[in-house]
Amino acid sequence: LLTFRMFMVRYLVKPVSVTRIAGRYLAHQEGLPKLPVPPLQQTCEHYLAALTPIMDPEELNHTRKLLEEFQKPGGVGERLQKGLEQRAKKMENWLSDWWLQTAYLDYRMPVVVHSSPGVVLPRMEFSDRQGQMRYAAKLIAGVLDFKSMIDNETLPVEYLGGKPLCMNQYYQVLSSCRIPGTKRDTVVNYTLDKRPPTHITVVHNFQFFVLDVYNSDGTPLTVDQIYIQLEKIWNSSLQTNKEPIGILTSNHRNSWGKAYNNLIKDKTNKESVRAIQKSIFTVCLDAPMPRVSDDMYRTCAGVQMLHGGGSRWNSGNRWFDKTLQFIIGEDGTCGLIYEHAPAEGPPIVSLIDHVVEYMKKSEMVRTPMVPLRMPQKLRFHITPEIKKDIEEAKQNMNIMVHDLDMKVSVFSHFGKDFPKSQKMSPDAFIQISLQLAYYRIYKRCCPTYESASLRMFRLGRTDTIRSTSIDSDKFVKAMDDPAKHNTEKVALLDKAVKAHRAYTDMAIRGQAIDRHLLGLKLQAIEDLAALPEIFMDTSYAVVLHFNLSTSQVPAKTNCVMCFGPVVPDGYGVCYNPMDTHINFAVSAFDSCQDTNAARLAQALEDALLDIKTLLEQTPKAKL
Repeated sequence: LLTFRMFMVRYLVKPVSVTRIAGRYLAHQEGLPKLPVPPLQQTCEHYLAALTPIMDPEELNHTRKLLEEFQKPGGVGERLQKGLEQRAKKMENWLSDWWLQTAYLDYRMPVVVHSSPGVVLPRMEFSDRQGQMRYAAKLIAGVLDFKSMIDNETLPVEYLGGKPLCMNQYYQVLSSCRIPGTKRDTVVNYTLDKRPPTHITVVHNFQFFVLDVYNSDGTPLTVDQIYIQLEKIWNSSLQTNKEPIGILTSNHRNSWGKAYNNLIKDKTNKESVRAIQKSIFTVCLDAPMPRVSDDMYRTCAGVQMLHGGGSRWNSGNRWFDKTLQFIIGEDGTCGLIYEHAPAEGPPIVSLIDHVVEYMKKSEMVRTPMVPLRMPQKLRFHITPEIKKDIEEAKQNMNIMVHDLDMKVSVFSHFGKDFPKSQKMSPDAFIQISLQLAYYRIYKRCCPTYESASLRMFRLGRTDTIRSTSIDSDKFVKAMDDPAKHNTEKVALLDKAVKAHRAYTDMAIRGQAIDRHLLGLKLQAIEDLAALPEIFMDTSYAVVLHFNLSTSQVPAKTNCVMCFGPVVPDGYGVCYNPMDTHINFAVSAFDSCQDTNAARLAQALEDALLDIKTLLEQTPKAKL
């Protein structure tokens, strides 16, 4: 019986293999519906409605005429719509490949700040290397515990509004990496290899190490064993390596693609790079950052997760192409950064929640110590040309660091509790408050992006919730108008919140406009047809210029995700609404005179409080 039990334990924790994936996970995936193609007329109507609060009447009229032309029976719109519907019949998901290419792999800006989100975890109590390594060891064990659920397909299926969600993204985040190209990138995933990876990468003082995290019998190393291995890594990388090879991954994708091809000409370099790419995930043991006041701490932690603080600090202590990098600072600053191509925030947060819970458990008794192999240090041959590429990457990184304007704050007056007490969706409440904050500063509404999950559908990624609506526009203009009575303001607020909720429901059911319009455009390109006029219209450029790029990333853990703006004169706003407080991260670029992260964060706090006061001071009318 004992031998059988041992066999079972070994079997359950074995790294993933092809046959295992063909089980429960696949059956679940096949039961999911396919992403629909929305009706053409519906999208055209909603497109005009989305343009109404942000375009002037003359331009709007011009677009209306183009849309009428586009929708004519037997016209170009109908032809492209049919092409999309055919594509949807043939493919598992008509959008996912196109989206991966256009949103991520074709995008040539650096992944740092422009694409990869960071996550700030609660500050840890330690402030020395022992604390740092103990925490890192427990975190690694926690991630491996989560990995065993993925490998054994025991990961609980998630639901949204009673509907099961696609779990594919969980299978994309471990043992995967982005590969740079000179014109377009690719993503590799080693999960399904005949011999899946059994190692992680650890970076300390800009030096990379391969750490095997499984014993020869397939069982994961214990926390104590991992700690001992981390200590060996620390002691053999006491000096900061002169050449931070990892900083190359932060450069513009075309430059990095060229440097990459040059780097891997050397056999040693190629093997070292391959070891990083194949690793299950990366752990960055960071040097302490300069001390700051408590109210600045979260903001500094946010930028450390996003870019590492520059070439003098921890920016070279990364491999930004790696899907998952956990960052553990010697000063207790912890979090992660992830490369966005394979997954959205929710699966990452779900992993974090699991790891944080796992780390709370008391550790098991010390394990019998079998001597473990010395972790392998990865070697790189640095030619003068590679040295030049590193210097260029350092300079570009430092420019990005200076340009990022960030404010991470905790709104402590209320959380989800207050909007719920008013029978309002907390997300819609926050989004309308953000509309008000922006309007108060700029005296206009702007195109706003909020990501909506399409995971109700097989291989679903995201669509756009357009938070700027005709109703939100009416409310923000009325809010500070002394001629308007409070009851009218509350009625307009209620309408705006309900409109946001309705658009959200429409988006998660695959009926939003943004991905459909993109699909019609890409279909035209694929057909080698002339690009329809609606895609060359000013309105289309304006509606895609998202001055506000936002995302709600709820977590059980008291953390916050942060990301950069998507346009030079825009903001990135991410938030985690907890029961009695809300964590916010607001970003902007210093190079834009018109934007200021702290100012928007303050305006948002004021807007949330003013709307609460409005609701409390206004007698409940029958709305």
